[in-house]
Amino acid sequence: MKTWFKSTAGLVLAATLVLSGCGTKPAPQDAAGSGSKPAENSAGASKKGEKFNIGMVTDIGGVNDKSFNQSAWEGLNEVKKETGANVKYLQSKSDADFIPNLNQYVKDNYNLTWGIGFLMGDAIKTVAAQNPKSNFAIIDNVVEGPNVESVTFAEQEGAYLTGVVAGLMTKTNKIGFVGGLKIPVIERFEVGFKAGVAAVNPNAKVTINYAAAFDKPDLGKAAAATIYNDGADIIFHAAGATGNGVFNEAKDRVKAGKKVWVIGVDKDQSLEFGDDVTLTSMVKRVDQAVKRVTMDVIDGKFQGGKNVVLGLKDDGVGLPETSKKNVPADVLKKVDEYKEKIVKGEIKVPEK
Repeated sequence: MKTWFKSTAGLVLAATLVLSGCGTKPAPQDAAGSGSKPAENSAGASKKGEKFNIGMVTDIGGVNDKSFNQSAWEGLNEVKKETGANVKYLQSKSDADFIPNLNQYVKDNYNLTWGIGFLMGDAIKTVAAQNPKSNFAIIDNVVEGPNVESVTFAEQEGAYLTGVVAGLMTKTNKIGFVGGLKIPVIERFEVGFKAGVAAVNPNAKVTINYAAAFDKPDLGKAAAATIYNDGADIIFHAAGATGNGVFNEAKDRVKAGKKVWVIGVDKDQSLEFGDDVTLTSMVKRVDQAVKRVTMDVIDGKFQGGKNVVLGLKDDGVGLPETSKKNVPADVLKKVDEYKEKIVKGEIKVPEK
């Protein structure tokens, strides 16, 4: 495993702890919706990336999912800010849009094309094989090919820590998990979470509910309602934009005077949904992974054919610093103890 990043502000607990319409041409937007104009430094000289074009194809959750795809887009915008590179994205309504969107960047001779998410795997494999002189990268799937760099994460490790939090903080001994599609990457979240709960509270019951979508908040809300109605007081979601509905359901219940919690995913979701309902989040540094690979391309160091796996010891997954707002210090101390054991190999977190 290759180590990429060390401590970042979003991944600190006492010791550092972690997918829409289709376009026909790249969207000329940055994170704030403005044009993607090459940047200059204070002296007016062009930055090193100004001649580089980097494209990103979202999964069906869309670039504003407040989760996975959004994190990837934020990573590309950091690259734009620092290097002047031209960064653009295409959103996908369905998997039928993946190949056309990827091919748009190939047609326009982009230096690197990103596919965001496990579901992009087959499309990346097809387009990369047909265009061996183009560079591609993918998050959350492994695509073999000399012109593809793959980045995956040990989601189960970060999810284990959220399970420790949930297991120690539940007052009803009933906890929930809402997943998007039942695919390997989401199953890693589920399995790791259950293992963490069991490690500290074997009497707790974890109810699993897959919404079968990453872009349907209404399904997430319904799934959460069912679990909360059964007495659960904490739900961990790994469902992209579908998970926004879990937060909506929790907020409705809190307004009605019933205290329930949500554990967010991918980003520190307390910043979006508030710490009145967000207990903590399992942050996955998709932004930094996207940034690192893209910077490698600009620096002439693209590693086609490589697969990088990022876990707790790489600070690729973990809990955000804001966890301390709602998670007591003694629970965070316990989380840190389990993190250390995982990093040292004393605990092997199951993947399935």
